[in-house]
Amino acid sequence: MINIRHANPHDIETLVGFQMKMALETEGLLLNVETLTKGIQKVLMKEVSAFYLLVEIQSRAVACCMISFEWSDWRCAEVLWLQSVYVVENSRGKGVFRAMYAYIKHLVNTTPEYAGIRLYVDRSNKRAAEVYTSSGMDNQHYEMFEWMKKA
Repeated sequence: MINIRHANPHDIETLVGFQMKMALETEGLLLNVETLTKGIQKVLMKEVSAFYLLVEIQSRAVACCMISFEWSDWRCAEVLWLQSVYVVENSRGKGVFRAMYAYIKHLVNTTPEYAGIRLYVDRSNKRAAEVYTSSGMDNQHYEMFEWMKKA
């Protein structure tokens, strides 16, 4: 059975481990563990406008995501940004992300202050890369996906 809950300060090691693996797997990056730990601690201690969700199967953490907020003047409500999404390898393809997404969508549907959900996905686009690079940006390219509830 899949259980989804808000992470708490006792989950710090799990979250740091998941984020280290995610960055290495998806972008080939080895994150600075001290900086990452401080960043996650700020979220868990509610020093920033974000929170983590943990997904568990039989009391074992198998996935997480961080959710931060963006104000939408068009909708006069906040949009939840899904970030740092990670599912452990042996739990992929088993409905873990789908369950987490359904939980977040339910949260949006039952909270009047929330308008919808957004997330970025890495993509390859050489032409866009040239434009972004010539504008002084680094070569991180993402495509945005969103779901908005009906007004």
